[in-house]
Order: sequence, then C-alpha cells, then structure tokens
Amino acid sequence: MAMAMVTETIDRREIGTMDLSTTYMGLKLKNPLMPSASPLTSDISMIRRLEDEGASSLVLYSLFEEQIAHDAAELDHHLTHGSESYTEALSYFPEATGLVLGPEEYLAHIEKAKRAVDIPVIASLNGASVGGWTEYARKIEQAGADALELNVYYIATDPTISGAEVEARYLGILSAIKSAVNLPVAVKLGPYFSSMAWMAQRLDEAGANALVLFNRFYQPDIDLDELEVVPNLILSSTPEMRLPLRWVAILHGRLKASLAATTGIHSASDVLKIVMAGADVAQLCSVLLKRGPGEISVILREVQMWMEEKEYESINQMKGSMSQKSCPDPASFERANYMSALHNYV
Repeated sequence: MAMAMVTETIDRREIGTMDLSTTYMGLKLKNPLMPSASPLTSDISMIRRLEDEGASSLVLYSLFEEQIAHDAAELDHHLTHGSESYTEALSYFPEATGLVLGPEEYLAHIEKAKRAVDIPVIASLNGASVGGWTEYARKIEQAGADALELNVYYIATDPTISGAEVEARYLGILSAIKSAVNLPVAVKLGPYFSSMAWMAQRLDEAGANALVLFNRFYQPDIDLDELEVVPNLILSSTPEMRLPLRWVAILHGRLKASLAATTGIHSASDVLKIVMAGADVAQLCSVLLKRGPGEISVILREVQMWMEEKEYESINQMKGSMSQKSCPDPASFERANYMSALHNYV
C-alpha cells in the first residue's frame, strides 16, 4: 500500500480504533511513548503539552542524591568531574556554587503534575548509594506518584571495588526502596556488567517491576585552552539504540519485570523495532529536546501508518515478535548474525 494512501486512510479513521495500548509495571498505558527524565518534565506547562501531544505517561526530572544529602562538597565533586555529568545534571545544576537544593520542591512538583494531567506520573531518584533515598521514596509515594524510577548513576572507578560489590550496590538500593514503598519500582541501569543477563535476573528476583535499558554515561572532554576537564554533552543518535535493542530482545519473555528501552529512540521506526524486540515502552528524550514535544504526535501517526500497512491491529500483537526467545535456536542465531555482519561488510 502506498504511503500516501496509508496517510489518507489513517486520517479518516476514528482515533482509537487501532489498539496502541501497552502495560508497564502494571500501569495500563494508551501507547508505548514515554518522555523520560529530562528538563522537559520540570515544567508543568510542558508536562501538559507532552500529554496533549500523545504521551502515555512520563518520568519527571530526577531528584538527586546530592540534593537529599545537602552535601555541597560531594556535589561540587560530581559536577566538576565530567564523567559524572549528563543531561539532567547539566541542566539542573548549571553552577557548582549558589545552588538551591529542593527536595521539598520536588515533592510539590509531583503533586502539581498529578493535578495537571491524567496520564501516569513517574518520579525519578538519581544517585549511587542508599543514603536518604528510602525516606524520600516514602514522601514521593505520599505526594501521589504512580511509580518510581531509580536511576542508579554509578561509575566504578575504584580498582579495589569488585564487580560483585558493584552488583550488590544496585541490589541493596533496590531492596531498600522496595521495603519502603508500595509503588511499582523501575531500575534504570547501565550496560557495563560482566553478565548483563545474570544481573537483570537478580534485579527481577529482588522485586524490580521494570528495567530501563540503558542509562547513558556521558564522557568528559579536555579543554586544551583552559587545561581542565569539562563536561561534554552530546545528545543521543539513532545508532545508539542498537545496544538497548539487543538486550531487550535477549531479556524479553525471561523476566517478570517490564522492559523500557531508552537511548537513541528518535523515530517511528525506532519505536516499532524496540517494541518488536520486546519492550513495553519506548522512552524519548533527545528527540524531544531537539525537535520539541510535537514529535510525539508525529511518531504516533507514523507508527499507526506502518501498522495499518502491515495489517497489525495492536501493539501487543507485534510485541516480542523479533525477540531472541522467538528464535528456535537463539545461540545459533547470535553466531550467525555475527558472522553475517562481518562477511557482508563493505
């Protein structure tokens, strides 16, 4: 079917005749598009706009461990070391001095967001240790958040800390939070584990309601004029999606936890691929920062067009259809794919 014909067909259809719904951490969502934690969700008017454009839910900007601890010295350390800096930190903490730390303002923001929109509002805690997270997790639940995303932003740079200790840190944070709240809890983690599948299984067993794959660790740069290490913020690009795509496909159907994919999702094609790999939701960030919240409605229309052309009636019909579990011999599939990629490179 020609794309022009598909567009005309979709335009004439009543909204909602195609089932784009999905379930994430037990939350029934109208579609899989979820704006992730970013400066966009720090503004109530923008949150309303994201809902109007079609977002099915959203993750609020993060409350940082440093804010909770009120430890200015530690905060200065994190901000002045580029390896610990990323989109939200750069936006929320533009300078290392004169900061106004606002855990209480964050709780008020949750309450305002819940009153402003009808879609689920997911709070976000960002840090690397248990610290004061449990107390604020309870307060976040009391403020009305529908779920909580734990953004464990930790880079193991100490050579005396083993891989097992790093894994125990993640599991300890999750266990502490799960014991403190009744909210669904997602864990946003990086890919740097010696056995990613084993770690995912452990988090699943420890009660994670969802895994968000993957955290994007921003790398520092060196200013040759000032001779100092500086943060280097570069928004994601579509090729970066291949890492979460691969692991979503591997983990789909093997865990109780929901799967969210993040990093490099910029188009309807990206969303369709990640859903077919097995993701329950696709988190959007860089594309919205680049093109604005209106990109959500663009992606939704194009997803519908593709589904109409391919005669899919629902998101659930395609979810996981291209996962590793759907392959009769997953190990052989991985090896064959690897060899094919090498032999066909031009």
